Formats: sequence, C-alpha cells, structure tokens
Amino acid sequence: MEPATLIREYLLLGLRFDRIEEGYVDSFTGDAALRRIVADEAAPAPADLTRQAQRLLDALPGVPRQDGFDETRAAYVGAHLRALECAGRKFAGEEVGFVDEVRDYFDVEISKGDEDRYREAHARLDDVLGGAGPLAERMEADRRNDEIPPERLGECIEAFSSALRDRVRAEFPLPDRETVVYEIVTDKPWSGFNYYQGDYRSTVAVNADLRQQMSNLPSLVAHESYPGHHTEHCRKEAGLVEGLGQQEQTIFLVNTPQCLMAEGLADLALYAAIGPEWGSWAAEIYADLGLRFDGERAQAISAARATLADVRQDAALMLHDEHRDIDDVVAFVRRWLLVDDTRARQMMRFLSSPLWRAYTSTYVEGYRLLRPWLDNRPAGQSLTQRFGRLLDEPLIPSALRAAA
Repeated sequence: MEPATLIREYLLLGLRFDRIEEGYVDSFTGDAALRRIVADEAAPAPADLTRQAQRLLDALPGVPRQDGFDETRAAYVGAHLRALECAGRKFAGEEVGFVDEVRDYFDVEISKGDEDRYREAHARLDDVLGGAGPLAERMEADRRNDEIPPERLGECIEAFSSALRDRVRAEFPLPDRETVVYEIVTDKPWSGFNYYQGDYRSTVAVNADLRQQMSNLPSLVAHESYPGHHTEHCRKEAGLVEGLGQQEQTIFLVNTPQCLMAEGLADLALYAAIGPEWGSWAAEIYADLGLRFDGERAQAISAARATLADVRQDAALMLHDEHRDIDDVVAFVRRWLLVDDTRARQMMRFLSSPLWRAYTSTYVEGYRLLRPWLDNRPAGQSLTQRFGRLLDEPLIPSALRAAA
C-alpha cells in the first residue's frame, strides 16, 4: 500500500464514523469528494469499521517511508487507527473498561487522583477566600460575585479575543484573512466549543447557561481561539496541509490522540500567551470595559482549583468502571469541586454522554503531560518556541513521553 492510499483510506474511515455518531468528525477540511463518497454509501456497520481500522493497522508497517511519509507520520496515523479500532468495537456493543478505552483513544494511562491533594487545594482556597462558614458556600458566593452580567458577555469576549489576537499574531503569524466569529448558545454540555470551518475560519460557541465568570473568560477565549484551537487549526492547515501535503491533518476526530494534544495545548494557551501573572493583564481589559476585577485573587483561586482537575476524571472512573450510583458521583463532585447540585449534574451530562464520556481525560491528562513538557524545555528555547511546536507539529502523547 502506498502512503497516499493509506491516508485516503484513513480519511474515509474517519468520515464513516460520523455516519454512526454525528459529531465524531469534529472538522474536515479535505477533499469534498471523500465526503460525497461516504454520504453515498450504505450506513456502515461498526464491526466493519473495526475490521477496516485493523486492516490499515496491519498494513502500516509495510507502507514505504517515502514522499514525506516518515516514522513520525506513521506513528501519528497508527495511534489514530488504534483509537478508531477501539471506537468501532464500542459502537458494536463490546464492553470496554474505561481505563482501556481512554488508553486506546488517547494514548495515555490513567488512574484515580489523590484526595490528600484535594484537601491541600481546599486549604489554599480557604486561605484565599477568607471569611467564615462552609468553604463550599464561600466558593459559591465568590462565583456569583464573579459572574459576568449576561448582557455584557459578548463585548467581554470580543475584548479578550482582540487583545489575545494582537499578541498571538505577533508571535505566531497567521494569514490576514483568518477570523473567529463568536456565538452565545444555551443547552450544551460544555462551556465553549470551536467549530473550525477551514480556510482559517472558526465559529466559537460560548454556553451562556453556565453563567460565565470573569476569572474564567480569559482562559476560555485563549483556549478556543488565540493561541488555542483556532490558532492550532490555522497553523497546521498552513504548515502541514498546504505546506507539506499531510492530508491526514485535514480531519479532526473526537476520541483520538489529537484531541488530548489539542485540549492540553488549549488549556495552556493563556499561560503561553500571557504567562502565569495573567491577572493584572485581565484586570486592565476589564477596567476598560468599566468592570472591576481582582486579578491577583483570581490567579490564586485558579491555581488552587487547578489541583482539583483530577476530580472530574475520578468521577468518570466512578461512573464507568466502578458503576457507582449517579447520586454518589454527584455528591463526590460537589464535595471536592465545591459546586452546587445544578453545576455537578451539568458535569454528569458530559460524563454520561456516549460520545463525550471519555473526553474529560483529554483535559486532565493533556495538561498533566504538556505543562512539564513546556516548562522543562531545552536551555535557550523560549516558552513561545516550545509552544510553537505544539501548534505546528503532528505530535502524539507517546512521542512526548519517549522524548522525555
């Protein structure tokens, strides 16, 4: 099998998964003829897609390393074929343990978090919040005080997007025509979502149901747009697809290693663009909008809450591996994340979704993998240069672990 044939078969296979579960293809900017081929086919059987993925995996070692198809690209395609093979088995009704599912989808091993670390995070939050009364009540009061008035959300989003865009474009050049359009939506299981449309255009949807907070909005905009998802899509389209002809980069599939890399990158986007002292920068932007924001306090709370990230993955393990009652899991989330019942049950929507149930691990493990990789960079390499590799190269988790 020639490299071009393998890549074409991989793209067709990925598109077929969208016939089984709409939304499995997060974006596809490649040859429209491939979409038409799949649309004209009979609806695929999951078992057939499993066999197709395994056939391509078996063929991969014999594909000539030529025409730019090197070991890095082969490893990338192989990791994604393993993810699709697992997805096919699950869609066919096979029982797959949650730990195994996450490993096959995202190229990482997971385990439960450490409740002692959660207690330490609570102690830090207690110190920052001050006052008296139960910590959960003080945390909820802080959230309410931090909420952006709904009628101001749009202009706040645009202000941070503009400020980040100017800074990011100076470090990571993008085509002049690149653009992001923001939409305010409701009734979604997520906080924000990037819909990449190709040709350097994205639509970013922000969920108003969650009552967006001033302290979270800078990170959300950086995550979805600059230098997060939108910037990564643009840089890879320009460099890997148009520059090097790597057509496998024209498809972005849910529940594959590229998602873990993308979410880890995006969760570190504000850190890469502004640095750890982002609070004073955000306070200046809010001040221009006539809004008061305590940036130093927000930084301290955000740093403490980051230690609680594993709670979400613990909740998924409780639901899917331990088969705990959902009310028990809600209670666990409320205890450690210090959220009310409504917010905890909103998280359960995401963790219970057949398509998205494993996806929480992309945030938890993506950050855990990429933050030390960024910070432990070679001498003489700047944070911007290191982050640029994530934007520009087809990296997978096992490759980063091997390099470390």
